[in-house]
Amino acid sequence: MPHKPFDRYLIAYCTCPADVAPEIARVLVRKRVAACVNVIPGLLSVYEWKGAIEEDAESLLVIKTREDRFRALEATIREVHPYETFELVAADVKMGSRAYLDWIDSVLGE
Repeated sequence: MPHKPFDRYLIAYCTCPADVAPEIARVLVRKRVAACVNVIPGLLSVYEWKGAIEEDAESLLVIKTREDRFRALEATIREVHPYETFELVAADVKMGSRAYLDWIDSVLGE
């Protein structure tokens, strides 16, 4: 059986308030738009918003998913995220453990 290409997998990043991060992570996994979400607390975000420099204590969600799930992932985050404009960016996986990537497929379905 031929190996699936690595570039169908994504690592997505989303920042959110620390108090809602675990629930957002659970929703993403429950809806099968992500196979796994790491919640990294203690993030300080500094950014410009509506002409002012803002600073917020946040958590970072590191989301393991596939390219074919990205639009559903984005829509799900839009439903549960408290921010008007939330950060969601994704990068292609260039290499990875085949066993781990196969596990992602087993969770998300083919």
